[in-house]
Amino acid sequence: MTEERRPDELARVHYLPARTDTEVVDAEVVTDEEYAALQRAKAAARFTGYRADAVRVYRGVKTVAGHDRTKTAGRVLGREVYYLGRGAVVAVSRVWQAKTNAGLQRDMREARAAGDTALYLEIQARAEQAREHRHRRRMELLTKGPKALVTTLAVSVAVVAGLLLVLGLVLAVAQGDVDIVLAPIKGAIDAITWTYWLVVTWGFLLLTAAGVISIAALRWLGKHHSTLPAWAAPADTEPGRGRDVVPDEGAIVAALRALGYGPLNNAFKEGWSPRWVSATTRVGRGYHTQLLLPRAVPVEEIAKRKNVLAHNLLRKPVEVWPTEPKEQPGVLDLWVADQGILTEQVAPWPLLTEGECDYFKGVPVAVDARGDQIIGRLMAANYLIAGIMGSGKSSLVICLLLGAMLDPLVDIAVHVLAYNVDYDAMRPRLSSLVKGDEEEHIEAAMETLRGLVSEVSERGRILEELGGEEAKLTREIAARDPRMRPRVVVFDEVHELFTHKKHGEEAKELALKVTKKARKTGITLLWITPDADAASLPRGISKTASHRVAFAINDHQGNDAILGTGMHKRGYSATTLVAGEDVGTAMAAGFAKTPGLIRAFYVRKEKGVDEITPVVERALALGEDAGISATAAPAAVTRDLLADVAAALGGDDAPRATDVAARLRELAPRWQGYQSLTGERLAGQLEGLGVKRGAKDGYTVVRAARVRHALAEREVDDQ
Repeated sequence: MTEERRPDELARVHYLPARTDTEVVDAEVVTDEEYAALQRAKAAARFTGYRADAVRVYRGVKTVAGHDRTKTAGRVLGREVYYLGRGAVVAVSRVWQAKTNAGLQRDMREARAAGDTALYLEIQARAEQAREHRHRRRMELLTKGPKALVTTLAVSVAVVAGLLLVLGLVLAVAQGDVDIVLAPIKGAIDAITWTYWLVVTWGFLLLTAAGVISIAALRWLGKHHSTLPAWAAPADTEPGRGRDVVPDEGAIVAALRALGYGPLNNAFKEGWSPRWVSATTRVGRGYHTQLLLPRAVPVEEIAKRKNVLAHNLLRKPVEVWPTEPKEQPGVLDLWVADQGILTEQVAPWPLLTEGECDYFKGVPVAVDARGDQIIGRLMAANYLIAGIMGSGKSSLVICLLLGAMLDPLVDIAVHVLAYNVDYDAMRPRLSSLVKGDEEEHIEAAMETLRGLVSEVSERGRILEELGGEEAKLTREIAARDPRMRPRVVVFDEVHELFTHKKHGEEAKELALKVTKKARKTGITLLWITPDADAASLPRGISKTASHRVAFAINDHQGNDAILGTGMHKRGYSATTLVAGEDVGTAMAAGFAKTPGLIRAFYVRKEKGVDEITPVVERALALGEDAGISATAAPAAVTRDLLADVAAALGGDDAPRATDVAARLRELAPRWQGYQSLTGERLAGQLEGLGVKRGAKDGYTVVRAARVRHALAEREVDDQ
């Protein structure tokens, strides 16, 4: 029952009785400061708990985010989003270029950068034509305006009539004549109903399919016309990882993207993708591919960055060769060797322990970068071999000479204008070996050159007698006529001869003359030098030599002096070879249709190992079996010009120099140095021996008194 309160009472307060059943266990009276400190401690404890919870959440999120699956999923999502965005950019760019002259303007910039004036003018004309067409279309739109206005008015009238018809139908329905009104348009209503059903049923599917196709198209554009960023790259294609795989198209494109060449980077940004002339294929012990480079990106620029390209492909520079085929301008011909293949030891020389050789078929001298054997021709061939000291020139020369020795018909003469022992072991099979860089050795080399000039002419005459102008030296002719036996003549350290103050110019003239004519007559010349410059090497020899071999070279001028002008720009360069490391490796032209890398066989002659002597002994045995003997070569082969001139003078006091030269040819008809000797050259040689030039009645003469005086002085010096 509720207790009533009086009207004058505002409220009645009820006091609950105090509880007496609660027992105080413990209590403490604290001050305000202690109470505040207690509250702060409780708050700190609560904060510590919250922080511990936050740390646990952070660690959990970090663990999940750092998991491989999360990273993979993130990369996949980022990659797909990037592809779609990039594809949309490419699509918009293509539409923009199609509707404007942006593409033509870009082509004009590239043509101007490349210096192609004809192409620039052609593109400019096309751009002007495109602008005229676009202007014509705009003018047509302006002239079609009135027609469009009339059409709009007609459509408006038709719409008003339709609205009036609909209004009549509505009034008819309002008056109850529904059947009469609907009967004529029942078929139209059925058609509209069916169309609505079709759109509702299949429209969504068609729109979905169109969306999927559009997204797929954008993804394809983005994937094939963009550079994937590192954060979105798959785990096996991140920068620094996966580069040691086969250098396929993807790896090559990635290496080109990271080449650091501005025009190539711009081409990639504009959506360029390479057109593969030849897909990457396995060739020998490496990989070969060809691709067409974009405009303003010549192969020369790629070859200049060969070191970076090799690094991007995880190769040494000597294992990557970017070149430009002569018949395919603008195409990058790229060959990438297997890792370490060019540092492995070359297989033994095939003729090291057995076998013979045929001068007319050639000698195995090296292997190419693909591992195939290289044959060095001897017949109708001349060699120009250069490379700094320690690059391995001798390895190729030794293979050529040992192979020639294994043909009993071949005569071999060697002039080394320095003191070295490379040819000493071959001495028993050589017809002559002259070593040294002193005046007498230079004279001996000059005598050989002069003799070769006359010998070339004599051999040409013999061939003409045998078969006319088209006659060629064959093995049958060489075996039948001793005068036509093949000859191999070596001039090593030849720069000493070509830079000689007295004989240099004459030596260059004679060398060029012999090199041009000797190939058809069975004479093979080997010009060997560590210096490859215009001063030490006649330019004509590098043009006429059939085989040009460049071992390690310091600069591109020397490289082109050996291999030919422009070879360095086209990628055929020996400047990346390192003497002492790439020993026996060279860039060579003449062995195949295109220049390429070769590695010479190594026949050793060093402390404790002698592989040359057994080959020489086998060659001597082959000569004995064939009835052709080879005598040991003397240390130097020459004649005493002063003594011969004194004998040729007879009793004359001052005969003409031309007459003395003719008498010398009669005195020593088999000495080749006298066969091409002229009066002027004889006077020059005598001046070098201390006999001053004489003149009488306008002719150069040789005074007997001066010759006798020079002989007497020489005899005193000898004593």
